[in-house]
Amino acid sequence: MRYNRLGQTGLFVSELCLGTMTFGGGSEGLWSNIGDLQVDEAAELLKASVDAGINFIDTANVYGQGRSEKITGEAIRKLGLKRDDYVLATKFLGETGPGPNGRGASRYHIMQAVEDSLERLGLDHIDLYQIHGFDPATPMEETLRAMDELVSAGLVRYIGVSNWAAWQIAKALGMSERLGLSRFASLQAYYTVAGRDLEREVVPMLTSETVGLMVWSPLAGGFLSGKYDREDEKKTEGRRAAFDFPPVDKDRGHAVIDAMRPIAAAKGVSVAQIALAWLLHQPVVSSVIIGAKRKDQLDDNIASTQVTLSEDELKTLAAVSALPDEYPGWMLDRQGEYRRGLLAQARRN
Repeated sequence: MRYNRLGQTGLFVSELCLGTMTFGGGSEGLWSNIGDLQVDEAAELLKASVDAGINFIDTANVYGQGRSEKITGEAIRKLGLKRDDYVLATKFLGETGPGPNGRGASRYHIMQAVEDSLERLGLDHIDLYQIHGFDPATPMEETLRAMDELVSAGLVRYIGVSNWAAWQIAKALGMSERLGLSRFASLQAYYTVAGRDLEREVVPMLTSETVGLMVWSPLAGGFLSGKYDREDEKKTEGRRAAFDFPPVDKDRGHAVIDAMRPIAAAKGVSVAQIALAWLLHQPVVSSVIIGAKRKDQLDDNIASTQVTLSEDELKTLAAVSALPDEYPGWMLDRQGEYRRGLLAQARRN
């Protein structure tokens, strides 16, 4: 297991992160389609993760309507983990109470949300506190000042964001610098070999501003697990049959799967491991969040850290998964070609 620096911080996190969305989903509704693991099952997955070197755990206050945080905390205590042996990340934004102020990124909601999360987790601080999405109703400065206060109070060590556009993150980073506030250490976002939209605007921004990247749903909700092919679109089993998310360009996705199968067969590994290994080969990625309902699924995902892709294999996957050209990308490439050539020549010299 390798450990990567998270953004500009001095914090190092494992290249894989245990996601807890499958914890405590309940018997009905959205979260039941994802998983309903209870404390003993969660503790088994957590132990396997820790034994493999994973020091990073991610949850959210809306997962299982709060049950995921509670079970995560109970599993940590059941295993007797020391507080400095793991990095705990959680998120806020979604509905946690009735009325118009029971959600969002207002100071009002943030202050209540962090207290509730700490109580459910049974902890005195959160290592990485993330905004789960963008709130168009709250001024960005209000959100950033509230999160900075949590850092100053010792309730939160670092702050992050999830599912924001590049311009929103860049604006927030500039505002934090101008006002002397804590800056975002990381972005949690969707990114897969079959869904590379992040590379248009977000990845260049993350690289430029040294913001870490945590990847959610690295197997596209199971689409890249190797269980599906073109004949299985009407399959009635598996997570995507009940919860077809995140959206996938099926034609491109199946082409990617077709390209991964021979690579996986040659290495004697699963298609899922190739999909995860591709992400682990991307320099912008700090940590890939993996979730599972069973230990064998988790073990298979963890084994992806041992898979090395050759330059030719990476080129094959890059070609089959390439995004269609869009403006201004193709114009930037055209106009910057000469100057990029000068830079490359200077590096060789």
